Amino acid sequence: MAKTLNTKSLNTEALKNESLNSEALRTKALALTSGEPAGIGPDIALAAWLRRGELDLPPFYLLGDRAFFADRAKILGLQVDLADAVPEEASAAFAKALPIVATGEIATARPGQPDQTSANAALASIRHAVDHVRTGRAGAVVTNPIAKSVLYRAGFRHPGHTEFLAELAADGDRAPQPVMMLWSPALAVVPVTIHLSLREALAQLSSELIVTTARIAVADLKAHFALAQPRLAISGLNPHAGEDGSLGSEDIDIVAPAVDILRKDGIDARGPLPADTMFHAAARKTYDCAICMYHDQALIPIKTIAFEDAVNVTLGLPFIRTSPDHGTAFDIAGTGKANPSSLAAALRLAARMATTKPS
Repeated sequence: MAKTLNTKSLNTEALKNESLNSEALRTKALALTSGEPAGIGPDIALAAWLRRGELDLPPFYLLGDRAFFADRAKILGLQVDLADAVPEEASAAFAKALPIVATGEIATARPGQPDQTSANAALASIRHAVDHVRTGRAGAVVTNPIAKSVLYRAGFRHPGHTEFLAELAADGDRAPQPVMMLWSPALAVVPVTIHLSLREALAQLSSELIVTTARIAVADLKAHFALAQPRLAISGLNPHAGEDGSLGSEDIDIVAPAVDILRKDGIDARGPLPADTMFHAAARKTYDCAICMYHDQALIPIKTIAFEDAVNVTLGLPFIRTSPDHGTAFDIAGTGKANPSSLAAALRLAARMATTKPS
């Protein structure tokens, strides 16, 4: 007997005015990667499809090996109809079956136990998803979590998902600069430096990097979030934004000049602001996106405020990419405990971005 998943309801307030039944979405489904096969990516993909009506999900297809997903559904005790498909057929099939588009890689990993097939299956899924959206066969890329440690053992040379996507998006030798944004109805944040140690992040931080990151964020906020004049809050680097230099000169020498350049560009930017007072409810109403100096400065507040419905969005790419804001959760893979909330939010946001007209 198929069991019912005990999951929390989703916050869809920010998307209630967006129609997910447009002609564009009926003809172009979203390409959903498998993620790490031994993680919860397959679990939440299957669970999300079963609750597609309740969660108001747009059509999507799952990339990978049909037999693998059928086995995972059996492990989970879920009755999921799977259908072999090509991207162009996925929207029509979605109501009655979860479309599976093959990648040519066979995964054998058991829940919580990545094996030698994990890396090839995960990477093939990403490559095919990007190819499908770049060739107009899919509306956007939605990626399930990968295990970087597993990929590194197989020779993966990128710091993370974001950098790999940038390589796949390269036009000849020119790769776009990807910018990671974590979005939720309550807060959107962009870290200027991402997957670096704190020491290395401080060494790489520059006015130029802050300005470039903010410009990319503004362009995508206009293009895909219908914000005609995005408001940016630029955090300081040091406690209390440096206390006029008494706690470090970086905010005076690096952050403030970047804010001045952005303002001269006509961008609504304020800062450097003390990071410890930027994220309470009243402060969040004064800006659309917080630009933060390093990874944890951005991710700690959003994961505290909106852990279950935060979405990872990659800005600056020639296609739309979203992802759940959580990891592979090996400890609960295959148990039925994985919550599809963040994946559902990622799917809805990808659909919204794909159909939003620039302001």
